[in-house]
Amino acid sequence: MVGKRTNSRSGACHLGTISQLKDLPDATLQRLEAVCRVRPYDPEQTVIHSDDEPNYVGFVKQGVLRMQKTLPDGREHIVGLLVEGDMFGRLYNGPMHFGIEAATWAELCMIPRPAFEALLADSPELDRLIFLNMLNELDRARDWMIILANQRITGRIAGFLLVLCTRFQSVDHILRLRGGAIEIQMPISRADLSHLLGTRPESISRAFHALEHDGTIKLVRSDLIRIVDPEALVEVAGDDRYVANHSLRELVQILQSRE
Repeated sequence: MVGKRTNSRSGACHLGTISQLKDLPDATLQRLEAVCRVRPYDPEQTVIHSDDEPNYVGFVKQGVLRMQKTLPDGREHIVGLLVEGDMFGRLYNGPMHFGIEAATWAELCMIPRPAFEALLADSPELDRLIFLNMLNELDRARDWMIILANQRITGRIAGFLLVLCTRFQSVDHILRLRGGAIEIQMPISRADLSHLLGTRPESISRAFHALEHDGTIKLVRSDLIRIVDPEALVEVAGDDRYVANHSLRELVQILQSRE
């Protein structure tokens, strides 16, 4: 699983290495780095409590975070994931409507909210970044709605794997190419995946084995999945065939360029 502890220098943000921030002007990056602090989080450690009003804006430098909401009956439901490069927090005012916890070991870049908000007024590039982040959040919400609308667990898993291939393709360590096939390093545990997809861990296990039995995927390890038949995966997910297959072909080219 991704999110293993590394030996990065404590306190060094290096915001220019974060995908969402790398195109900002040097002057803007320097002002952000002057107030940025790096914080490590262990698995299961709370980053933000639900209903809190965080006084900082954060970017995921390494690892995976889970966004979760407590249901009226006390159950925790995962509503999304944050991976390397993703932004979190709330600008200007208002509480968070969900909590954020570390799903793996994580390293986060924290910027005080007042300083970030002040810089927004001086940096149209940063303002544009916030707007694009909002659009990305809407896209991710749409993806999860489509996945959860699939009544079959195999369909939900197939949809989740496609999301990893399309939305998370810029994240190192999650995707790689082996023998011309895409391999996915699962970013969360099966227990977390079951919460995310609204089912039980044993149902997740059965669905993975069903997809392997059909020749759609290969379980290299419990946390490493090889896509054997991309077209079959798209069909099981019920996704738009042209768009999904085109995205997978693009992904293969991207992964080839990294080798």
